[in-house]
Amino acid sequence: MDKVLLVKDVLKYFKYRQICGDEESLNRKIEVADINRPGLELTGYFEYSQPRRVVLLGGKELSYINTIPEEKQREGFEYLTNDPTPMILISEDHECPPVLFEIAKKKNFPIFVSYAPTRSLMIEVASFLEENLAVFDSVHGVLMNIFGVGVLIRAQSGMGKSEIALELIKKGHILIADDRVDLARIHNKIVGECPDLLKDMLEIRGLGIINVTQMFGITASAPRCELKLVIDLERWDFDKEYRRAANDDVFFETIFGIDIPKIVFPVREGRSMAELIEAAVTNYILKERGIDCSKEFDDRVYNYIVAQNRKEE
Repeated sequence: MDKVLLVKDVLKYFKYRQICGDEESLNRKIEVADINRPGLELTGYFEYSQPRRVVLLGGKELSYINTIPEEKQREGFEYLTNDPTPMILISEDHECPPVLFEIAKKKNFPIFVSYAPTRSLMIEVASFLEENLAVFDSVHGVLMNIFGVGVLIRAQSGMGKSEIALELIKKGHILIADDRVDLARIHNKIVGECPDLLKDMLEIRGLGIINVTQMFGITASAPRCELKLVIDLERWDFDKEYRRAANDDVFFETIFGIDIPKIVFPVREGRSMAELIEAAVTNYILKERGIDCSKEFDDRVYNYIVAQNRKEE
């Protein structure tokens, strides 16, 4: 699913000084996260330009503009203020070129000025746009922050995902979203968050909807976290042989082109799934730090076999 921002969303967040355009001009759409620092456009070459991007004018661009004849400036600014372009941002409190201001005022085109250096401005605006325009998808499951690790817990309906989440919350872990999780790729990371309608809410069969922040405190929930681990719960199949010892199998879930480690847990009566999930997350953290318990066990077995063979010799 795609998101769309309006210019007024940028203004509300950054509080830039607006020097041109009225309230209506703030309703222009921003659909592309890239920033355009015009170079060739100012020379009159528009062949490969992408007009839907936010235009940023820094010291270099403004210095070059002062060397261009007015007629050539008009040609470039007419193009930069066309309908697809959402807004123009000027860095370091530089003065807006008079020709640009004249054309923008005539078109009711929004121009903003910031005190920030060009490089900092480019980074902050690009980051804001990428985060807020990220393509996202909704999945069914429970997203928890466990020991600082974002964990997506999935299972068939009625298997007790929310009850497990409740146990984890009572152990001090943090609920991000129950039932529906919105996932997006931001800066080469997968970030999960809760829809506004479901924030802080957890549905327990037989009990109904509960507000976890009211029951367990403000730290029991958070708006978002980075997804680092997927845990799938499946019903125990007595005809299936489950993994008992270490092996080299590593499973991943590919989400928006990024591989997320995945663990499959069989569920049966008598298994404390909350504690198993805690153990799985702890094991994940250890592996991230270079400590692999499975490899350690394999090494022990190998060393034991070598020692036994030497005894026999």
